[in-house]
Amino acid sequence: MQRVLTSVTLLGLLVATAAAFAITEHLKLEKSPIYGTKIYSGKPGAPALFSPRCGSGCATRAAHVRLRLRHTGRVTVTIVDSDGHKVATIAPDVLMQARLPLTFPWHGRTDAGALAPDGVYYPVVQIPRRKFKFINKITLDTVPPTVVSAAGVKQKPVLFAGPGRSVAIRYHFSEKAHPVVYLGGRRVTLGHHTRQTDKVKWAGKVDHRPLPAGTYVLSIGALDPAGNETPAGDRKSVTVVLRYVEVTPAVTRVAAGKHFKVRVETAARRYNWRLGQQHGARRGRTLRLRAPTTPGTYRLVVTVNGHATTAVIRVHAK
Repeated sequence: MQRVLTSVTLLGLLVATAAAFAITEHLKLEKSPIYGTKIYSGKPGAPALFSPRCGSGCATRAAHVRLRLRHTGRVTVTIVDSDGHKVATIAPDVLMQARLPLTFPWHGRTDAGALAPDGVYYPVVQIPRRKFKFINKITLDTVPPTVVSAAGVKQKPVLFAGPGRSVAIRYHFSEKAHPVVYLGGRRVTLGHHTRQTDKVKWAGKVDHRPLPAGTYVLSIGALDPAGNETPAGDRKSVTVVLRYVEVTPAVTRVAAGKHFKVRVETAARRYNWRLGQQHGARRGRTLRLRAPTTPGTYRLVVTVNGHATTAVIRVHAK
């Protein structure tokens, strides 16, 4: 009798174990009622890092929760903080059609309308009888980066503008951010990389158009991945001299009819020159010429793509 009871008990345990295993495997194979979930800021696939204080038209002004339901039903989407406390409801009992995606934005505000503190948050999706808390982080960051320092790589940055030419400005920020170059308050260059220390280049152009030769005061700021931009008053200024051609020395004294030379600095491969009745085209940094035979003061004009500079040639009697 004892042996029969033992056998029955063992059989019962085996049946129960098999049933539990079957249920477990069924649960593993059962598809989640929510799928296609994306939590992002800016473009789908980008991290959910945002700032409601970034400029108008900024792509990272809000975080987005995008999802689908396998079956038509009602859904509630909330935002909770790192401790699990509810901060905001961004989708209150919304009816969703099966397989049709909906995107719910969060603009960083609490249910009371106040801006939530900077930090990490998580989306929670609730459907009838089930709740899902996603591990995808939503990071709220409203603090703009600080420009610690910015200066030309050379002590006095001079840019001889031309194809492939630019001036390098070294910077150091308080955090990893895109470098931004401004001219007269207008953004003229946005660096591609987000680095704390690096250099950014400016080619002497605005909207891809070359600027006239002159002295320009640039402002260097930073734009972090959340969209926060260094305020105008906190940017660092860097002065750049923009030139297309320069002749040195500015004044040359030479005897009538004698040869002399000047140095021509330009990014162009060729340049044109004129001295009195003489003129021509040359290459290279050294321009060798013969002085006029009549004593006097002459202007040597060197031209590159419509940009000209002059030097004074004082010719005296032999």
